[in-house]
Amino acid sequence: MFAGTHFIDFIRSNPALAAFLTVALGFWVGKFRYKSFSLGTVTSVLLVGVVVGQLDITIPEPAKTLFFMLFLFAVGYAVGPQFFRGLKKDGLPQVAFAVVVCLLCLGSVWACATVMGYDLAQAAGLMAGSQTMSAALGAATDTIHQLPNGKDIDLSVMPVCYAVSYIFGTAGSAWILGSLGPRLLGGVPKVKAAAKELEAKMGNDMSITPGFDPAARAIVFRAYSADNAWFAPYKTVKEFETYMQSQQKRIFIERIRQKGTIKEVTPRTRIYPGDEIVVSGRRQYVIEEENWIGREIEDSDLINFAVEQRPVVVSRKGACGLTVNKLLREPYMHGVSVRSIRRTGVRIPVLGENKLDSGDRIELVGLRQDVERAAGQIGFSDPPTERTSMTLLGLSIFLGGLIFGWVLVTRLGNIPLSLTVSGGVLIAGLVCGWLRAKRPNLGGIPDASVWLLNNAGLNIFIAIVGISTGPSFVKGFQEVGWSLFLVGAVATSLPLLLGIFIGKFLFRFNDALNLGCVAGARTTTAALGAVEETIESDVPAMGYTITYAIGNTLLIIWGVVIVLLMA
Repeated sequence: MFAGTHFIDFIRSNPALAAFLTVALGFWVGKFRYKSFSLGTVTSVLLVGVVVGQLDITIPEPAKTLFFMLFLFAVGYAVGPQFFRGLKKDGLPQVAFAVVVCLLCLGSVWACATVMGYDLAQAAGLMAGSQTMSAALGAATDTIHQLPNGKDIDLSVMPVCYAVSYIFGTAGSAWILGSLGPRLLGGVPKVKAAAKELEAKMGNDMSITPGFDPAARAIVFRAYSADNAWFAPYKTVKEFETYMQSQQKRIFIERIRQKGTIKEVTPRTRIYPGDEIVVSGRRQYVIEEENWIGREIEDSDLINFAVEQRPVVVSRKGACGLTVNKLLREPYMHGVSVRSIRRTGVRIPVLGENKLDSGDRIELVGLRQDVERAAGQIGFSDPPTERTSMTLLGLSIFLGGLIFGWVLVTRLGNIPLSLTVSGGVLIAGLVCGWLRAKRPNLGGIPDASVWLLNNAGLNIFIAIVGISTGPSFVKGFQEVGWSLFLVGAVATSLPLLLGIFIGKFLFRFNDALNLGCVAGARTTTAALGAVEETIESDVPAMGYTITYAIGNTLLIIWGVVIVLLMA
């Protein structure tokens, strides 16, 4: 008993340890699943924080704000390129759709809160939970504190409303879009057919095709003996590669052994029957041609050469907007293949007619000199690094908060109208992410650092919220009651269901793309995964990226707006 008392006193005097313990246990609890249901990391961290908070631990307010700002900047930095990319002409339909869905999210929460007679804190918690936008808690808190007598408003019920409505906000969104959505659009077979139709229109998936092990490397290098009579009396490297391209296959010759001597090749290099050649290309193409070229050989010396896999950020004006097919036909892409494309962290299919956007991260594979040549024409190499530009990070957060939280402030009566410091930091992240895709010398933040800022920032913020409100959580739950769960389900479902029909009949999106657009506008990655699993296609990811960037921004700002509406 004596040791337990000392332990509690120690934790109370070192509240940072309580926050990190909460995050650790929350991540552990968040891994557990029952069938397709999981509390998720953020909700688990909050609930663990409530339990830890029963020890009556006080954590200074600046600690919560600090981590929340790091999270907001990381969110903006990650989606910045796609946010501004969506403002171009061909991205405007998806931007408009995302705005419509986000307005529906705001309207459904405002209507539910008004009908139920909720106060500011309850409405803000409902917004954050039902729309699974945890950051709205922080934005709403900042706004409430700026109201007249705002610091006297009891916010303890806000995380309660968030936790209760978040459960259906996550699981319900995945069920609505993954199971109910395809049925509303005519059935799973019809949506699958729509995905296949779009894939056919966009060209074959050049990353991984059905029937091949996804764990296998997409780009391979194999050695063969040139036994086919087609090579007689000889063929040049250029003739071979041109013939392969006429068969819609990009296969290159990288090296050759002639009369026992290994040589590097040029387009004019002659290939005689019996020569041993190393070819490169997408796995499925190379395998298809192994019998046509000749027998495969094992020659460790011939195939022992440096091959580079290099991540490149698309930024050059001549490459932005090119389809994958057009890019591969560029002379500088000779000998180089595109292994993968990631957009705002989401892997999208490498379809021939998919357009490259500024800020896309593509992985090139080929000989070092070939990859270097292509990288310089496409954008800039972005090799793995451990360095984060702390000047960029710190100055951007400061200026964003200063401009939007202090300079650009107007008043409606005695109510201040602004995006608050939180909104300013988010916008600073958007601008920096966009500029980074344009100017590599600006300084950057590695993907691993963005992940850490995002997850540590959000979850430590949520942990502190849970710990701080822990003592009053049970009382708050009794106050809102289980009715809030049903209200949250309504607030979650309406925008999703209406969004499906608006995307189909008003915007006329492809059915598979439509579901991805709805998931992106609501920033629900779990729902995107559920949709892709149901229709067995990754086409929905093509509609997820731009709408996700817009939704991620607006839903955070809605934390400010819902407070002003209720006030």
